[in-house]
Amino acid sequence: MLYSSQAVAKPYFIAAIGLFVGQILFGVIMGLQYVVGDFLFPLIPFNVARMVHTNLLIVWLLFGFMGASYYLVPEESEKELHSPKLALALFWIFLGAGVLTILGYLLVPYAQLAELTGNSILPTMGREFLEQPTIIKIGIVVVVLGFLYNVGMTILQGRKTVITLVLLTGLVGLAVLFLFSFYNPTNLVLDKYFWWWVVHLWVEGVWELIMASILAFVLIKVTGVDREVIEKWLYIIIAMALITGLIGTGHHYFWIGAPEYWQWWGSIFSALEPIPFVLMMLFAFTMVKNKRREHPNKIATLWALGTAVVAFLGAGVWGFLHTLAPVNYYTHGTQLTAAHGHLAFYGAYVMIVLTIISYAMPILRGKESEANCEQAQRFETWAFWLMTIAMLCITLFLTVAGALQVYLMRAAENPLSFMVMQDKIALWYWLREGAGVVFLIGLVAYIASFFVGDKKAG
Repeated sequence: MLYSSQAVAKPYFIAAIGLFVGQILFGVIMGLQYVVGDFLFPLIPFNVARMVHTNLLIVWLLFGFMGASYYLVPEESEKELHSPKLALALFWIFLGAGVLTILGYLLVPYAQLAELTGNSILPTMGREFLEQPTIIKIGIVVVVLGFLYNVGMTILQGRKTVITLVLLTGLVGLAVLFLFSFYNPTNLVLDKYFWWWVVHLWVEGVWELIMASILAFVLIKVTGVDREVIEKWLYIIIAMALITGLIGTGHHYFWIGAPEYWQWWGSIFSALEPIPFVLMMLFAFTMVKNKRREHPNKIATLWALGTAVVAFLGAGVWGFLHTLAPVNYYTHGTQLTAAHGHLAFYGAYVMIVLTIISYAMPILRGKESEANCEQAQRFETWAFWLMTIAMLCITLFLTVAGALQVYLMRAAENPLSFMVMQDKIALWYWLREGAGVVFLIGLVAYIASFFVGDKKAG
């Protein structure tokens, strides 16, 4: 490590992977509940499993983003982190809040949990992805403010780079947009309208800035390409991501009661949203092709390239498949949405966090060569392909299920009811469940790769 304070990233990365395992376990449980409806009922009802699955996704990715920031900001700023002690204190607060929230979902009926946590004073609960109790949301705001202060002071007092400025812009946007989770109007149209200001503008707006900055940092390290070249690419990518992502929010306004002009604005700018992902893919492959050094950490390079490709497929291709208003009229709320969501989240955000962990953890663990041994990297390569192919299969199976769902429920001459339709496409749910188990095996292999080979190697 160049700076001792980078070590605070390690617990964040470990917590992120641990929570990731929990998220996938609950995903497997949910997948089985699709075809065996009373599986684990009443111990873990489907609605509770879904809350845990999606909330763990958000929390572990935030841990990953925070760990990535604590690792790269000192190195980019050429300065020790402003307060490593604050970073560690916030880690334990955030982890404790996350664990308590999940235990609350699992052990207390949701209505009772709302009553116990003061939701009646400031009602914020009950919305998808934002189910956290109000007191936990307030805690998240406190943690994020402390995190932004710590990272921001380090950047302000040290060297300024495009990477850190893009990263900080994304992190500030993440914090500001989360404040809309406290706005809970009684009008359902207004509620859904501003709900997307958190959900969409996070994942198709400011999170893309965080992703791009982490990817640029790793590519500089593993390729040795001039920083100026990478920074020019980064400017273009984030400009396109913000322009298309902000106005592209309109593709969520098609059928919620918003003005009709959103069908045009949402369709046009959503059609442009794949462009930054195409640019990101070209960027990553161009940097690796023009590399000036052979970095020993080959697997980190593979994860970086995989991030660009799978993000383009999931967010770009699968997003475009059902984002135009005339198509979305039939496809919204079907398994096609789930197909897009799974591949987009995996490609854009899961893979970038795994990229920075694969690059940084050998250094944080004191490997002199800055990489795990060749045996460990081969093991991790298997993990990469198992998880990536499994996620592609999950996406394909859900795509077929979604297409059948559209035909059987919405386009057929004699549409079927929802539950009859579910029985008709159960085969694809079984196949999705099998792919989910393979993904879990790949994740276990990813974790095991850090313990494979001679501990003294590197």
